Amino acid sequence: MSVPGPRERTAVLPQATGPANAAPESARPAQGDVARPQGDTGPADVASTDPVPDPAAFPRSTVAGSGSHGLTLLVIGEDPTSSVPEMSDGQGHKVRVRTARNLTEAQRLLTDDVHCVLLDLAAMPGQDAREAGDRESRAEDETAEAPDELEPLRAVLRLAPRHAVLALTAEADAERGAEAVRVGAQDYLSRDQLDGTVLSRVVRYAVERKRADLAQRQLTESRLRAQENARLERGLLPTPLLEGSDLHFAARYRPGRSRALLGGDFYDTVRTPDGTVHAMIGDVCGHGPDEAALGVELRIAWRALTFAGLCGDELLSTLQRVLENERDNDEIFATLCTVDIAADGRNAGVCLAGHPAPLLARAGRAPRLLPFESGGPALGLLPGARWPRHQVTLGGAWSLLMYTDGLIEGRIGDGNQRLGQDGMVELIAAKMAAGLRGEPLLDAAVTEVRDLNGGELTDDLAVLLLDRGEAWS
Repeated sequence: MSVPGPRERTAVLPQATGPANAAPESARPAQGDVARPQGDTGPADVASTDPVPDPAAFPRSTVAGSGSHGLTLLVIGEDPTSSVPEMSDGQGHKVRVRTARNLTEAQRLLTDDVHCVLLDLAAMPGQDAREAGDRESRAEDETAEAPDELEPLRAVLRLAPRHAVLALTAEADAERGAEAVRVGAQDYLSRDQLDGTVLSRVVRYAVERKRADLAQRQLTESRLRAQENARLERGLLPTPLLEGSDLHFAARYRPGRSRALLGGDFYDTVRTPDGTVHAMIGDVCGHGPDEAALGVELRIAWRALTFAGLCGDELLSTLQRVLENERDNDEIFATLCTVDIAADGRNAGVCLAGHPAPLLARAGRAPRLLPFESGGPALGLLPGARWPRHQVTLGGAWSLLMYTDGLIEGRIGDGNQRLGQDGMVELIAAKMAAGLRGEPLLDAAVTEVRDLNGGELTDDLAVLLLDRGEAWS
């Protein structure tokens, strides 16, 4: 037994002024549609011979049909052409109607240019038998599970998650219509309401309601993803391990990526069992999520290697091997500064791998940059490179500021002049002369750098401050 093919029809616009034998452009059937003569309300007798597109072959937009002109309605039922009137979309365009006898035909016709699906619940195959029922059989088997009369609707909703769906019920069957809306339909109407004006209004309302529902769902999903990303990025930021140390720690971090919490800059501070405090700050070239991930890997590797007893050149050489194995391409590099502060807090060893030198401020002396001439290259640039460890005397009370280039590469005013390291030293000296220490010092410094730049900084920024003794008070 052959299966009848799907039928499509188009409501034809009135004839425009022109040659007697010419049809207006809007009245010509599109490929795959059947032109319906004016005044003909019967079913179309000719089916398209062109293959019906597979819905999977079309890219899904946010709202199905949003890119087409006018509205397209897909009607599903045993004889869907018998009761659907002609209608307008409210803008002078006739609504194009496609018809399908069952869900198999509907699946073939449900392409992205369909705006709304009208499912005739009362005319679905076998619906009359389900409504009438067999009372004698039910009396014999009262425990038999009743058939789900809305299963065709659920199937349509699974088939068309991005399309507006309307349920058409028998006369005065408001209960089933309300249940259809609870299941997921945008609206329902009964056969006695089926005229062109009412149907046109309900179709337009359903399409707009579906569009609003999808927009709200996307907004909710976007917010949830943002919250998950924020929790993840917060979890990747370091927690200093300084228990037992008399040093005070403060840090500020601002990624250059818009709405991000984590950038390519990274830092960490830990205290090892021998009492030494190890601090590190670094910068992976670039500003994207890949650079941020690589920065996290380097920070975690640094912490593990530090607790394993490595420091100085041995530690940086191992970190370079980690970088070389984890980076996406050979052009990725990272700058790094490490400081190892002795248990008594009076001396430190400093290693620089292409990174700006820290700033040291001691009680009664102006802040100054530590020597940087003996530093080595950035990690990932030169195989077999070496990084000498430079000894520094800190004294009894001091503040040590470690930073990335985001703090010094901001502009000053509208020109091309950069703040630079000298400008940063003057800025910090002025803030400390005003009595600022710790977190208030960092907040004031970062705020002024941003103000001098004329707005938010485009580069990632990380600042780490360690204080000891009177410099904190």
